Amino acid sequence: MGQAFLSPQSINLPLPTGSPVSLPHAITAPALDVPDPHAEAVRVFSDPVPYLHAWELQSRLHEERVRNQAPDTVLILEHRPVYTLGRRTTVSHWGGNASRLCENGAELHYVNRGGSVTFHGPGQIVVYPVIKVDRHATGPRQLVWLLEEIVIQLLSRWNITGHRIPGKPGIWVMTPTPEKIAFVGIRIERGVSLHGCALNVDLDVTPFHRIHPCGFSDCRITSMAAVCQKAISLDAVKQELAQLCRRMLKLDGPAVLDSD
Repeated sequence: MGQAFLSPQSINLPLPTGSPVSLPHAITAPALDVPDPHAEAVRVFSDPVPYLHAWELQSRLHEERVRNQAPDTVLILEHRPVYTLGRRTTVSHWGGNASRLCENGAELHYVNRGGSVTFHGPGQIVVYPVIKVDRHATGPRQLVWLLEEIVIQLLSRWNITGHRIPGKPGIWVMTPTPEKIAFVGIRIERGVSLHGCALNVDLDVTPFHRIHPCGFSDCRITSMAAVCQKAISLDAVKQELAQLCRRMLKLDGPAVLDSD
């Protein structure tokens, strides 16, 4: 697995405004091939995708969408273990020690979405809409609301009640203490969205204990499996998310299973 660790010397660099940092001595992941983009609206990946692979694909689709060379597309996938630092991240949110944070093999990347630090890994499903925002929402806030609503409706299918909490982005469940089950962070460039939302389905949440998720020191993390107290089918949740994305974002094309 290609890994890109943040060296101590790069800690004080300003947050980039473009793609994730290509870190010193990092192994650059090869680009994913993109099948005919006009033939699909939702791509569902069966296996975890390295973060840089997914970023390369998002970036290519974004540029094509800006140029009207591709339709609105949603990517639904899992990542291999990775910490990402959003534009609002401070050192206090993740400790500033890259070697310690990544000692179990996770990658670490600065990214240009909103929000602070979070973790992605197998068992968490990420939804990346690469869409012209004005075709689906009145602006960034409504797009965030739509992504939250997709998660809330998905959770309701599994008899889980998702909540919005003012001042605390994402979706929470009451157990009875609020615990975060889904995360939202987007960026809009030239009218087209990047990044998206992540839902904890069935994963070990221990990696979140190494950080202050979303910048909150008291943020408790949970998953669908923990709430339901049973294993949850990732494939089933991916298909349900694909259905909800097509309906809520008004996408006409089919959902396509991608084996990359």
